[in-house]
Amino acid sequence: MRAIETVSTVEIPEGVESMLDGRVITIKGEKGELTRDFSHATINIQLEGRTVTVQASWPRKKEAALVGTVCSHIQNMIKGVTAGFTYKLKIVFSHFPITVKVQGKTLIIQNFTGERNPRKAKIMGDTKVTVKGDDITVQGINLEDVSQTAANIQNATKIKIKDPRVFLDGIYVYEKHEGIQE
Repeated sequence: MRAIETVSTVEIPEGVESMLDGRVITIKGEKGELTRDFSHATINIQLEGRTVTVQASWPRKKEAALVGTVCSHIQNMIKGVTAGFTYKLKIVFSHFPITVKVQGKTLIIQNFTGERNPRKAKIMGDTKVTVKGDDITVQGINLEDVSQTAANIQNATKIKIKDPRVFLDGIYVYEKHEGIQE
């Protein structure tokens, strides 16, 4: 028999403000403000004091799993506005030196395996990308934007025709952690 109700809670720490408008939750902290809309989810979200309660009444398997997913998103929002997220990528090449530069909301990768046309990777949201030598640092408060930007950069240097065991050129994620170093 299925459970009548699936309930999960998230505690809001000191120094973090939260606001709930229907199923739209806003979290404010020292690093900034994040807003997320959960109106697509068939769950109930309640804010009581410093506790966010996510529940699903008479859930099927999908709705029960969605309760934990929404709680994880809210926890990631709290981590983002308090500490932020940092991904570090390494530029790897054997013969042709790769040149990388940031132009607005795009990362330009030039001379990848000797190609004449530059490859481009989209920078998502308010993510900050810095290039220093062979290292690329991707930082921001929204985990989805930071991780998607890092994935866009890594996928932009994917080698499709040649053997990936031999041609190891590319840009690869080598470190992920919470916190933004200035």
